[in-house]
Amino acid sequence: MITGTILTVGEILVEIMASERGEGFREAQPLRGPFPSGAPAIFIDQVGKLGHPAAIVSAVGDDDFGRLNLDRLAADGVDTGAVAVLKGHATGSAFVRYRPDGARDFVFNIRHSASGCIAPTDAAHAAIEACGHLHIMGSSLSIPAMAEWMAQAAASVGARGGKVSFDPNIRKEILDDPRARHALETVLGHTDLFLPSGDELLMLSGQAGVEAAVAHLIGQGIAEIVLKCGADGAIHYDRGGATRSPGFAVTEVDPTGAGDCFGATFVVCRRRGMAVGEALRYANAAGALAVGAMGPMEGASTFAELDAFLTARPH
Repeated sequence: MITGTILTVGEILVEIMASERGEGFREAQPLRGPFPSGAPAIFIDQVGKLGHPAAIVSAVGDDDFGRLNLDRLAADGVDTGAVAVLKGHATGSAFVRYRPDGARDFVFNIRHSASGCIAPTDAAHAAIEACGHLHIMGSSLSIPAMAEWMAQAAASVGARGGKVSFDPNIRKEILDDPRARHALETVLGHTDLFLPSGDELLMLSGQAGVEAAVAHLIGQGIAEIVLKCGADGAIHYDRGGATRSPGFAVTEVDPTGAGDCFGATFVVCRRRGMAVGEALRYANAAGALAVGAMGPMEGASTFAELDAFLTARPH
């Protein structure tokens, strides 16, 4: 049963991508973009495209990059009323280049952009009070003042019966910041649904193996864990055991945002009352569609598109 909005809080930015593979940005090269981006923005855009009430608290500059994002989010059904438009600040940006092995080099401007000035405004407080589900991205916790605020917001949502999901989305600069690392651990303590990828499960649990990590986190009060395994699909854990769901074989164009689309789809499906296995299948389909398009939000999907994809690829 759906009650209340799914809300996220965090960075909105544009992504500009190198057209050719190589190492970094130390020479002139052709670029593509700008594309609407930011992990929280990608997540909530997917929520909106699935027809669930969706909102975001953030900040953008009074510039074309900010308007590009606000137009996309609004077109896909996201309430942007709690997004501050800040004169004198630029909208955040990320320059991305793929290496020959598929790894990526990033140049970020987030902390010193408008997103670095996200603050608990009256509109932000109202959005948090109105939401039934709060989704937190670890990338946002490196923004000044966000860590303590998000921990308080998570506690508030949980106290009134809402749910909190947490995707750690760990970046190197977060682990190097003791305050941000502490924030990751604090938010984890208020989490109902944990959505790690790869080694994040071990890094935040402090355990040496997956089974030990899952047992530790569930013992700490987390109700559900979904381990995202990329092309291999995902594994759901709760006190009842594990549910595995294989991925779909597709041609990868751009993996950025696939995990965010996966997480958003899983959250929406569960809020619609779907069983775990069905929700995982839809979420894997959303991830597969996301990697098939260039640009972080360009592969976001509706339920009609997911149903068509699944009909063509039953398993």
